[in-house]
Amino acid sequence: MTAAPATGSPATGTAEAAGPTGPGRATIAVLGGLTALGPLTTDLYLPGLPAIAQDLAAEPAAVQLTLTFSMFGVAAGQLLFGPLSDRFGRRPPLLAGLVVYTLASVVCVVAPNLTVLIAARFVQGMAGSAGLVIGRAVARDRFQGVAMLRFLASIALISGLAPILAPIVGAQLMRFTSWRGTFGALTALGLLLALAAFGALRESLPPQARNGGGVGTALRTMGRLLRHLPFLGLALTSSLAFGSLFGYISGSSTVLQHVYQVSPQTYSLLFGLNSLSIVVMTQLNGRVLAPRFAARSLMLAGLVAAVVAGVALVLLTTVWDFGLAGFCPPLFVLMGSLGVVLPNTAAQALSLVEPQQAGTASALLGTGNFLCGAVVAPLSSLGGRPSATLLAVVVLGCGVLALAAYVTLCRPERLREAAAGS
Repeated sequence: MTAAPATGSPATGTAEAAGPTGPGRATIAVLGGLTALGPLTTDLYLPGLPAIAQDLAAEPAAVQLTLTFSMFGVAAGQLLFGPLSDRFGRRPPLLAGLVVYTLASVVCVVAPNLTVLIAARFVQGMAGSAGLVIGRAVARDRFQGVAMLRFLASIALISGLAPILAPIVGAQLMRFTSWRGTFGALTALGLLLALAAFGALRESLPPQARNGGGVGTALRTMGRLLRHLPFLGLALTSSLAFGSLFGYISGSSTVLQHVYQVSPQTYSLLFGLNSLSIVVMTQLNGRVLAPRFAARSLMLAGLVAAVVAGVALVLLTTVWDFGLAGFCPPLFVLMGSLGVVLPNTAAQALSLVEPQQAGTASALLGTGNFLCGAVVAPLSSLGGRPSATLLAVVVLGCGVLALAAYVTLCRPERLREAAAGS
């Protein structure tokens, strides 16, 4: 595999070259909104899960399938939109995805039963994945190394507000409307982003830099990437770390509201506080830590912190029962550690590929993340009853496996060989 340039300057041959101060504010705002679409789709309706179960006469565990199938949709969609963006450019697949997302959100609003809602959530997640996968590809089109991390940090500053504000807004919406109103808000958001992307986001992959192959070429590219041990190691590390995140996201609503008896509003505030930890650490990583410390050192520090937080969470929910006071602090540390791990894995993995492969590489990263999230999400509700201990075990297990994958497959000599173009 040929390595990408190792400099931090913008990639050559893009349709929209970054100026001395980087990409324009409109571009960053739109890309931030596009990458925020996934967290908003996941988090905005979480305070309404109990209401969905009551309104549609379904078990809470069955209602959680709306989250699981949404993540399956995001995973499948990235495998579609990533290769399409390598072949046809970034704009056409992105705009198509946003239109379909908006229509699927309308179906969620009017869904008469849980089956229709689950199906619409799958399509909604699949279409919404266009923003996630293409946003990362645009970053690779323009930048490399620390410059890419800084660009991703700028996007994350906007997109990171999504998991903070979404449950708070969702909880407030639940005071004035039903859970269907939260999907109405997502419909409006999808339409707004489609219009903003059409007007403000220019093409970043010119025709001469595109991958002219079809499905076979995309599959061969995926095969080469998955056989490349450093890329595979980074993809597995990212997926398992993402599993910790979605184990928390999927289980925290029921655990906090049913086990610790907090209100939807209090839950949204606690959820927002933990999300703030990710945002702050992502910014510190991109703007302060990455220029001063080696990527491997940051990765190891973040992964070890995630494991330590998982161990503390297990102990504080089993051996020492401190209630809500023992449940929340380890999760805050865990979220902060992911703010270091996730952007570094994405930046390192995308640095190993050429721009015309960035969409496919981004698709593999995102698909792995959301497949792992979809598998992990129901685990915290096994047995039909919410359990703080089970959530803690899930979080710890994902953290340990992520650390093992990185240490085993991303050895320093392999990363050096990959950087040299082997």
